[in-house]
This record gives sequence, C-alpha cells and structure tokens, in this order.
Amino acid sequence: MRFKSLKLVLSILVIGFAVWFGTKWTSEAETTDTPGSANDPVVTKSYIDKQVAELVKAELAKQGGGVDDKKLQEMFDAFREEMAQSGGSSSKVEVVTVPVGKRLVAKDGAEFIVRAGKAMAYSSDANGISDLTDGVDIKSGKPVPNNHFILFPRGGRGVTAQVGQKAALTVLVRGEYEMQVQQ
Repeated sequence: MRFKSLKLVLSILVIGFAVWFGTKWTSEAETTDTPGSANDPVVTKSYIDKQVAELVKAELAKQGGGVDDKKLQEMFDAFREEMAQSGGSSSKVEVVTVPVGKRLVAKDGAEFIVRAGKAMAYSSDANGISDLTDGVDIKSGKPVPNNHFILFPRGGRGVTAQVGQKAALTVLVRGEYEMQVQQ
C-alpha cells in the first residue's frame, strides 16, 4: 500500500514538474520585440512604394529630368496631332473581303479574325502565324479557325482561301495589310 502511494506522489510530482517546465520554457521563447522595430523589421509594400517614389523624385530633381505640366501637355498635343494625321489606322477595325485567288498579307503588328469562309495560313518563311485564342502556332498551309484572334508580330504572313473554296473570305483586320495575288 505504501508503495502505491509513493508511486502516486512521484507521478504527480513528475507531471507537475513537466507542466511547470513547459510553461516556463515557452514563455522564455516569446520575444518582447514590437513589430516594425529595429529588432523585428516588418516592411510593407506601401512603405516600399513610398520610399521608392521619394528616391525617384529626388534623383529626377538632381538630374533636372523632371517634366513639368506645360512640357507634358506639349508632348501630348504633338502626339494627338500625329495620330490625327495618320488617321489612327492601327486602332480601326476594317472588314476586308478576300476574293478566291488572292491572299491577305499582314504588316508588322496586324491582327486578323476570320469571320466567314474557310481560311488557310500563309507564311513566306518557316514560321507560322500566332493563334492567340488557342495559344498555338498555325503553320503555313494549315486551316485557320473562324472567330480566332490571330496576331502577326512580323509582316509577310497572312491568310488565303483554302483549296476548293468558291466563296470569298471575310476577315476583320486591325493594322496595316496588303492584298496579293496568289501564285
């Protein structure tokens, strides 16, 4: 009986010591540093943005490269006048009919969407045309799906009617292009 009570007392002491040690050990692991202090540097995006903006302003002021409102307005007016003279053709969308036996060849940066007819890709080199709708490269001679956004980063590529097609193609075009006779 005495052995059982001694065993019980020792168990309680061991458990009590373990609990006391666990709480003491975790409380010492906690720090008293405040967030954002030199000991605990927390940096937010807004702080970085503010600091970078101040540095850029200071550097521009040192270099004398700052643009005042008057100069900025003059640059904007010159750009607007240049766009008006060129007709702003790059932002217009044209509906172009491509007769059978001809091909529609894009200039640099043009965009096409084949709306009607069965089109085929044309390229003067080994590269194809970029179908941004499906994210694929369409090689020369392969069909171009209707209603897909086609981008021509370089000119010299385009679309033509598929072999056996009797009707003309209808293509939406943004940018510069030319109509060529198919050989």
